[in-house]
Amino acid sequence: MHRRRTERGASSLELAILAPMILALIFLSIQTALWLYGRSVALNAAQEGVSRLRLVQPPVYTTGVGEKVRKDIKAYAEQLGGTTLRNTDVEPPSYNNPEGMVSFTVTGDTVSLVPGLTLRVERTATGPIEQFEADDK
Repeated sequence: MHRRRTERGASSLELAILAPMILALIFLSIQTALWLYGRSVALNAAQEGVSRLRLVQPPVYTTGVGEKVRKDIKAYAEQLGGTTLRNTDVEPPSYNNPEGMVSFTVTGDTVSLVPGLTLRVERTATGPIEQFEADDK
């Protein structure tokens, strides 16, 4: 008489093999989304800084004006990022009058699901300084 093999326990074994891979994929997807959101927050804050300084005319610009906007942008990035973007830092703006360009760089650490893993983001935005001239008419 031959014994008949059963498949009892096969689905439990399959689940034990696949579950860690599925969980790892889920955590990787969430971590990627958090990192992308952190990049988005940093870029949005940098673009906001550029938008504010583009309107400052070269004769009016001082380092004090740049520092005031830098502090505002840092507060904006911290508020927008909430707990997702930590250790936010905004470098002093680059305001190049001869070239007519202004740029901001915002950096920070995104939240990590893995203890000890630090994911740093750095985004820079650049734009032309608006030049307003009076009509000669």
